[in-house]
Amino acid sequence: MMSDQLSLNSIFARMDKLFGQSEVVSRLPDKSLKRHSYAEVAARTRGLAHALKGLGIAKGDRVATLCWNHHVHLECYFGIPLSGAVMHTLNLRLSGEEIAWIADHAKDRVLIVDDILLPLYRQVAEHYTFEKVIVFPFGGESVPADLADYETLIGPHVGQPFTPAPHDETDPIGLCYTSGTTGRPKGVAYSHRSTVLHSLTASLPDYWALSGSDVVLAVTPMFHANCWGMPYGAVMTGASLVMPGPHLHADDLLDLIKEVPPTLSLGVPTIWLSLIQAIEANPGRWALPRGMRSIVGGSAAPESLIRAFADHGVTLCQGWGMTETSPLCTMSYIKPELADAGEDDKFRRRATAGVPVPMVGVRLVGEDGEEIPWDGKTPGELQVRGPYITGGYHDLPADLDKHTADGWLRTGDVATIDPHGYMRITDRTKDLIKSGGEWISSVDMENSLMAHPAVAEAAVIAVPHPKWNERPLACIVFKPGQTATPEALNEHLLGVFAKWQLPDRYEVLDAIPRTSTGKFWKLKLREVFPS
Repeated sequence: MMSDQLSLNSIFARMDKLFGQSEVVSRLPDKSLKRHSYAEVAARTRGLAHALKGLGIAKGDRVATLCWNHHVHLECYFGIPLSGAVMHTLNLRLSGEEIAWIADHAKDRVLIVDDILLPLYRQVAEHYTFEKVIVFPFGGESVPADLADYETLIGPHVGQPFTPAPHDETDPIGLCYTSGTTGRPKGVAYSHRSTVLHSLTASLPDYWALSGSDVVLAVTPMFHANCWGMPYGAVMTGASLVMPGPHLHADDLLDLIKEVPPTLSLGVPTIWLSLIQAIEANPGRWALPRGMRSIVGGSAAPESLIRAFADHGVTLCQGWGMTETSPLCTMSYIKPELADAGEDDKFRRRATAGVPVPMVGVRLVGEDGEEIPWDGKTPGELQVRGPYITGGYHDLPADLDKHTADGWLRTGDVATIDPHGYMRITDRTKDLIKSGGEWISSVDMENSLMAHPAVAEAAVIAVPHPKWNERPLACIVFKPGQTATPEALNEHLLGVFAKWQLPDRYEVLDAIPRTSTGKFWKLKLREVFPS
């Protein structure tokens, strides 16, 4: 067989050669839409690679992005690696000081930033200096004289051919930092090889099921684990992309869906929950496209949410992964041997994290270090390995706490896996509640609470207890105009939980605090409710 190396550039080469008529639809800050064909994006991407080379960017240099989801960010996904540099996506939901720390640790040389994010950039600049700052006039504002204009920079090179920088398949193309909820963020570098293998695997029929006829609404931020790798898969297959820009409110997303109906969408559960709530609160105003597939990840999606989407003709598929895993490791779908199972059983399985995808090894390990069988009952620490799972962190010594002696990644999640291979995340190791020597799953309790008709959101944390060590405290957000007593909520939980497991206390909030990627931020809740 030929020994051709795996390269992201081979995926890019397909963009205008095979799929030039596919398009990227970007929503601008004024909510208007701007359309670019893949052929136009490819020409502009080569222009960016030329411009970066002209700035003296060398192989392995880090070029950072501080951008919303739009066509220029897609150009960065391919243009930066074409030049031989490494694209480093910065999380725009962090503070300026936090972004500066990450940029300094990565040693970013150049920054590409949206004009509407310049106030945030100025905060970053107080702590870190980039050699060059390039501004994309996303909102149509004049670019400050002390900064470079993206369009002016790439303009002379658009349409010119570009020879990709020499590279090996193991060379890095992207850098993304973890959320840092348990300490300083850590950098994960993705290679040509890992990205190509992830794209091929994720696009298979039982997972993303991508095809050239798809229209993909990418709500997941492009700074979060490379938008779950979806931009690479879309370009590889010729699927069109719809980018919502900064407009992520439920009303805005539903208006966009109405204007450009997607066949596939992706985002975190809290976003999808807000869509259902908006539709229910405004009967007849919006409708989800029947037959649309929707991928959800980042945190567990309750079964009630999956059923609600099904009522609207949308199949919601849950996946699990991490920044460290590129990220897709498991995906929920109905395996052939379960085709005749009852609807309740099918919904229950769709509410799991799913089954492992090809090339990903998954195992559960007990406190004694022994591997746990897949019986669907016994929980253990989830460990994974594979060709697109990180073996270490950028510019950090080997983290013996994150990788086992035999090379498996410790995910920090606790899970069970049933004989069919369906994995259920029962908790994060740091979020498990140990009461009287017995474990209580906060994730299972949250999902059960969100199945109550009056509850919009629920997050459960452990609080200290003098006798039982820890007890569950449930933070609740009710749907507009609805309420329920603690007694009624406990009665609802009794169908799943034993009486001793029920929360001792409920706190009603206006909203659950969220991390920069939309997950419930339990660390903040523990700070608010320390006891």
